[in-house]
Amino acid sequence: MTGVAAEPGPAAVLVGDRPAAPRARATLARAGWLVASLLVVCALWEAYKLVGPADGGSVLGARLLPRSDDASMPHVWQVLERFGRPESAAGDSSSVLVAVLEAVWFTFRVAMAGLLLGVLVGIGLGVLMDRFTVAERGLLPYVVLSQTVPLVALAPLVVGWGGRLQIGDVTWRPWMSVAVIAGYLAFFPVAVGTLRGLRSPAAHSVELMRSFNASWRQSLLRLKLPASVPYLVPALRLAAASAVVGAIVAEISTGIRGGIGRLVIEYSREATSDPAKVWTAFTGAALLGLVVAGLVSLLDGALARYRPAGGQA
Repeated sequence: MTGVAAEPGPAAVLVGDRPAAPRARATLARAGWLVASLLVVCALWEAYKLVGPADGGSVLGARLLPRSDDASMPHVWQVLERFGRPESAAGDSSSVLVAVLEAVWFTFRVAMAGLLLGVLVGIGLGVLMDRFTVAERGLLPYVVLSQTVPLVALAPLVVGWGGRLQIGDVTWRPWMSVAVIAGYLAFFPVAVGTLRGLRSPAAHSVELMRSFNASWRQSLLRLKLPASVPYLVPALRLAAASAVVGAIVAEISTGIRGGIGRLVIEYSREATSDPAKVWTAFTGAALLGLVVAGLVSLLDGALARYRPAGGQA
C-alpha cells in the first residue's frame, strides 16, 4: 500500500448529498420542457388561427370560440417582429422590446417587494397561530375572509391611504401601495402553508423534543420549520403568482406608470390599428410570471437539504 488516495472521478463530485451530473441533467430537462411547452403553445395558436372562425363561434348556443382574425389574434411572428420596431409611428422612440423589458423590470421589483412583505406577514401569522390556539381561532377566519375582498375595489383605497402617510423621513411612494396590494394577496397561502407545516411533525417527534426539555423556540427551529418546508414551497409558488397578479392588477386599477400593467392599458388603446403591439405587453407579463416561477424553483432547490427524509414539495 502506498497510502496515496486515488483522485475522485467526475462522477464523485457531489453537490450537497446528490451527484452534480444528475442535478445538471434535471435542470436541462426542465429547461427543455419549458421550451417545448412554449413551442406547443405557439403551434396551437397558429393552428386555431388557421381553422378557427374569423368572427368567433358558438358551442351549444353559448358564444365560446374566440375570434381568429388578425385584429384579435395576430400571427406569432408578427408579435415577435413588433418587438423590434419603435413604440411610436414617429420612429424616434425606443423599441417596443426595450419598453416592455423596462416595464417588466419595474413590476418585478414591486412584486418582489410585495412578495417579501407577504412572506414575512404570512410566516409571522402562521407561527403565531401555531403558538397560541386562541390566536388561530381569532385570526384564521379573518385571514380567509380577507381573500374575498375585490382587489379592484381595494387598490384605490390603499393608494388613497398611502398618499397621506409619512414614516419618519420616508415619503410614501405610489409603488409602495402596489407592493402592499401584492403582499395582501401573497400572505394568505404562506400563512396557511406555514400553519399546516408547523403542525406536520409526528407526535413522537414532538414528544422527543419535550423529553430533551427543548424550549418552544428550539422546537420551532430544529423540528417544526424544517418539517414545514414541503408545505412552504408550494405556498411560496402560489404567493409568487399572487404577488405578480396583484402588482399588475394594482397598476391597472390605480394608473401608476412604469409597470407592465400600465403598459397593457396604453397599448390596448392601439388594439385596432396595431394589434400585435398589445400582445407584446401580454407577452411581457407572461415572461414576468415565468421568471418569478423560476426563482421559486431555485429556492426550492436551496431548501432541499432542509427537507425531511422522503419529503416532497
